[in-house]
Amino acid sequence: MNKRFASVVVASAGLLSLMSGTALADTAPPSPEQSCEGVKLTGALPAPPAGMAVVQDVTIGKDCKPVTGPVQYVPASSGKAAAKGALAAAPKAAAAAGRQFRSWNEMFDCCNIRMTGLYTTSTWSSADGRITTAATEARHEWNREPWDAGWSLKSSDKKDDCTNDCATVTTQANAEFTYKGIFDVTGKWYANTHHSNVKLNPDSTATCTFDVELRHTFIGWNWRRGCE
Repeated sequence: MNKRFASVVVASAGLLSLMSGTALADTAPPSPEQSCEGVKLTGALPAPPAGMAVVQDVTIGKDCKPVTGPVQYVPASSGKAAAKGALAAAPKAAAAAGRQFRSWNEMFDCCNIRMTGLYTTSTWSSADGRITTAATEARHEWNREPWDAGWSLKSSDKKDDCTNDCATVTTQANAEFTYKGIFDVTGKWYANTHHSNVKLNPDSTATCTFDVELRHTFIGWNWRRGCE
């Protein structure tokens, strides 16, 4: 069986293209002949109204075809928006600012266990149509197994294009995770790389876009993303 590269573009209302390949079954050992390899998911979510969060799930379905859930608006910091990593404390440097915005970019397995996640918390203030100060913190979460195995954070970085007296502020956060554990003792099979971009505007609105790159997947993995 030929390995296939899968590239998926996830828009706010659906997918622009579909992955192809054959996914690895939950209970099977890693096998190059039964893998969904080189999967990339990407997309943007609309800015939620004040006091609301916008969330969306994408599931790796049979034959590596993604199943895209609806874009949902829920009360901020409740329901799906209340993910553990999404509720990070505000950046201390901008604690007095007037607006806060959080994002989360997570991969869950088919048993609803969060494997890896990248989270941002931004706070900013505005005056006279410009952002006067802004600060964003990035956080990372990953699942460990009880015998000192599982997922690990390999690398991470964060870049702000502006933090003081800005027309807009865009923050890009990245995190690369590797896995070595019960499903692969070599550490060479699984790797998740998360990218989150948040744009802050002086009118107190914000938008979020996300990418995740998966070296291999199981059927039933879920990409969960949102912002508030």
